[in-house]
Amino acid sequence: MKRRYNIIALLVSILLFVQLTSTSVYAEPSPEETREILQKSLSIVEIDHEIERITQKQNELDQQQITLTSQLQEQKEQIHIQQERAGSVVRSYYTGERDSLLMTVLGARSFKDLFILYDYYQIIIGRDQAVLDKFQERYRSIQQTSTRIAQTSQELDELKSNLQNQRERVITLQKEVDGQVAASGNADAIQKLMNELTIYWENIGIYEVKRYFKALAAAMQNLPDFIQNQNGGISTTGATYTIRIGQNELNQFLREQNPIFNDFAFQFEKDRITASGKRDQLELSIEGHYTVENEPQNSIRFHVDKLVFNQLELPDTTRRMLEKEFDLGFYPQKILSFVKATEVSTSEGVLEVKLAISF
Repeated sequence: MKRRYNIIALLVSILLFVQLTSTSVYAEPSPEETREILQKSLSIVEIDHEIERITQKQNELDQQQITLTSQLQEQKEQIHIQQERAGSVVRSYYTGERDSLLMTVLGARSFKDLFILYDYYQIIIGRDQAVLDKFQERYRSIQQTSTRIAQTSQELDELKSNLQNQRERVITLQKEVDGQVAASGNADAIQKLMNELTIYWENIGIYEVKRYFKALAAAMQNLPDFIQNQNGGISTTGATYTIRIGQNELNQFLREQNPIFNDFAFQFEKDRITASGKRDQLELSIEGHYTVENEPQNSIRFHVDKLVFNQLELPDTTRRMLEKEFDLGFYPQKILSFVKATEVSTSEGVLEVKLAISF
């Protein structure tokens, strides 16, 4: 805990240092220029982490493809065996061998012989069907494995392209930062600020951001119950249902869910949602919007369009990572099981969701 507040105090000192030095020496960068350098520096750190995640996923997919290719080879060998057996069965029917067997059963001289022969006939026919079923099962398995290999190859190609793009972004940003630092007139001080910011972000910053997102995701699990208990929260016009959530009601709900939201608030504007708060010199601002999604299930999904931590905007890679890790959406069918969301919109102070009966 002491280390945490020491780092916080250090960050505050850094910000004060930037403001003081920028007004005392003409050649040194302004606070805005320094903030831009630090923001790019933080983006480099985060994009580097994205490169690490992509590389790890790529290694996993490479291994998965090797395993699938091996499985496909084994399945092809097995289906070759089953193919021979299935071919033999089909030929026996084609040449009439099974017909003669049936005639033997029908030509039995007594009921006892008939039942015995019929049992043998059923066993043989059953085995024939088992052979054919086994062949079909192996064939389907090969098709599924081949499809998975194709999907994995496509994912790998996309990952490689994304990896290349992210590496190019880092190179471009690093050149910009290096140029701005060199032109700052106080390269050593700026470099020290970047180093301290990196340490601060990786030891405290990212965990604080995730703490808020985790609390939001947990609260959203209880939002359906909250809406059901709200008077006027759900209205109906014919076959259309409408959910309306006021920003004041939502903020009160969040504060009841977790005290972390005592200094954090949502605000609904036209086609935009903002959420911001400040605690212990830690400041977080989120801007985003909702969309209706139908895969993997009908839901109202929140998308992070902008994320600012202590006045430094984080890159898109961080936003996407947080979206994947934390589900900030909600599911209307947990409120009314027979409906699905068709439209979502925000206006001043209100979030509105249109629902239709789902058949």
